[in-house]
Amino acid sequence: MRLRQGDFAAETSYGIEPGALVERYQALGTRWLHVVDLDGAKDGVTANSHVIESLAHHPGISLQVGGGVRSAAAVERLLSGGVARVVVGSAAVQRPAEVATWIGAFGADRICVAFDVKPGRAGDFEVHTDGWTVNSAVSLWGALATFGAGVLRHVLCTDISRDGTLRGPNLALYREALWRYPQLLWQASGGIRDCLDLTALARLRVAAAVSGTALLEERIPVKELRPFLPDASSPALT
Repeated sequence: MRLRQGDFAAETSYGIEPGALVERYQALGTRWLHVVDLDGAKDGVTANSHVIESLAHHPGISLQVGGGVRSAAAVERLLSGGVARVVVGSAAVQRPAEVATWIGAFGADRICVAFDVKPGRAGDFEVHTDGWTVNSAVSLWGALATFGAGVLRHVLCTDISRDGTLRGPNLALYREALWRYPQLLWQASGGIRDCLDLTALARLRVAAAVSGTALLEERIPVKELRPFLPDASSPALT
């Protein structure tokens, strides 16, 4: 299942079983898959744990999973179930001090903080929470500043206005992000459509790119995708 611009009323179902997708991408040589529990993202409670755990036990695949992770118990449950890295979104904006303690407890490589943003009227990027439905009125840079130096390692940033649109990623966003926080491992998400987009992101030196629609619809030929496969990512799960 994929959303368009974070809109739950604009869902696209592809009718492909999650396990079959894992096998497809694994056959291509990918090592990491990014999975989002969309039900959990909207309702604040992880709702597809049994499916996620089954995917996490595929040999040779590391799963990065987010959606509805609002407590340390939820982080621990996913990690114990075989997930390699847990994505924390809304809680990172609403309770950053608490999330910082989770990072300290589980390790900076096991937790990725996610910020879903839209361009604001003042030219800044405003963070949205609760499954992209609530504007927090906090800028991306303000949200990052609450964590202080040395806490974060992995940051996933999605431009909601481009998510699922195949309009290309917001290169200006990631260029500024890397300029402001070059020490962080940035993951780019939203709008990726072809290998030219992946090349542009690689030149910016983002750590990873998350692709959903383009991979689901097989818009990127395997020959062109192969150089990027270590960072290729799966579509969202619902």
